[in-house]
Amino acid sequence: MENDNIAVGLDIGTTKIVAMIGRKNDYGKMEILGIGKAKSLGVHRGVVNNITQTIQSIQQAVQDAETSSGMKIKEVVVGIAGQHIRSLQHSDYITRPNGEDVIKEEDIDRLCNQVHKLVMLPGEEILHVLPQDFKVDGQAEIKEPIGMYGARLEANFHVVVGQVSSIRNVGRCIKSAGLELSAITLEPLASAKAVLSQEEKEAGVALIDIGGGTTDLAIFKDGIIRHTAVIPFGGNVITEDIKEGCSIIEKQAELLKIKFGSAWPGENKDNEIVSIPGLRGREPKEISLKNLSKIIHARVIEIIEQAYMEIKNYGHEDPKKKLIAGIVLTGGGAQLQHIKQLVEYITGMDTRIGYPNEHLAGDSDSETTSPMYATAVGLVLNSLESKEKSSLMKRFPHPETEQVIEGESDSTETETETETGKKERKIKEKDTKTSKRFFDKWAEKFKEFLDNAE
Repeated sequence: MENDNIAVGLDIGTTKIVAMIGRKNDYGKMEILGIGKAKSLGVHRGVVNNITQTIQSIQQAVQDAETSSGMKIKEVVVGIAGQHIRSLQHSDYITRPNGEDVIKEEDIDRLCNQVHKLVMLPGEEILHVLPQDFKVDGQAEIKEPIGMYGARLEANFHVVVGQVSSIRNVGRCIKSAGLELSAITLEPLASAKAVLSQEEKEAGVALIDIGGGTTDLAIFKDGIIRHTAVIPFGGNVITEDIKEGCSIIEKQAELLKIKFGSAWPGENKDNEIVSIPGLRGREPKEISLKNLSKIIHARVIEIIEQAYMEIKNYGHEDPKKKLIAGIVLTGGGAQLQHIKQLVEYITGMDTRIGYPNEHLAGDSDSETTSPMYATAVGLVLNSLESKEKSSLMKRFPHPETEQVIEGESDSTETETETETGKKERKIKEKDTKTSKRFFDKWAEKFKEFLDNAE
């Protein structure tokens, strides 16, 4: 599966693991070639807590995707979430040796790399460094400094930080499942890619992705990501509460929630009752739908209030930072009945349910355009984009880098073909190609880091 226009996204969630294979069609839209889904057993609140079970679930999802597409999967892009993710704002600057030269991509890379060297708390690692806006020689609010003259380049960054051990465990699972890790993306960023339109990102929008174990939040304004957060509970706590409140088993609680659950208790009449078969010879249980939606209502309010607090922390009340496009709900939890109305009621912001059909080809299966696949679709889209960029760079390399590559290959040929030799050669060749974006660089560093950890 070496094809440049095919990519595989792997969404390792708390309730399910999804493997999705996609490619760009002639109209620039994404076609889903295959999808595989497995129950996720070794993940709790977005963090791997049982390696063996997670490996089995990944293998099953990948196998399903391979069967449905007739392709062999070698490398995947993975989404990362979990309660260990936090974000911070940081500003940094570089002084350029020659202010007479225009600012190039390399200068921005240098600045981003400098931020990557920030000292974090023990056991934490920087995942993403996302520039917000730039200053050139004190001139503020510059969105794109490339091509400008200036000696001092300054920028505000949104830095996303995660726990090294959690990230390594994910990498370990993927390796042990016989796959290669091509990149890691923060899940709220992937979901945003799949369900938000450019207009919404410009106007200001908060994406709330209600998953099984976590609720992810991403806030955009002026087309730039401004804030990310992971709230450590999601749809699972609702199921847990139904299980406790109605004294039934988890499987029944989940089915009740999906089939009859509503986030708005006023919708159900007092006499609406569902009968649930009892366990092995016991009497069936009768559950009032009004009570069911009261339980759901209480939990959903808690999730939404946490997310709304994050929106306030970002500064939504400041007229300059106002989110005009309101809130977009996605993830499996967004399928709850009347959740849109409840969110509008709590926050007073316009709300819509986000379906990942913004970039999908028109003939996509209705199942794959469900909000629960938003992250997987976004991961594939991100991967396809970065592949397009790198293939463009290969097609139109800088003249000087071409010579370097030729020189490199002569010197590296003599190396003994050990595993490390191969690795070094790959990395050297990669490094000499035109400057990459920092995402790719980070993925490369991370791969090296995983190899060393073995």
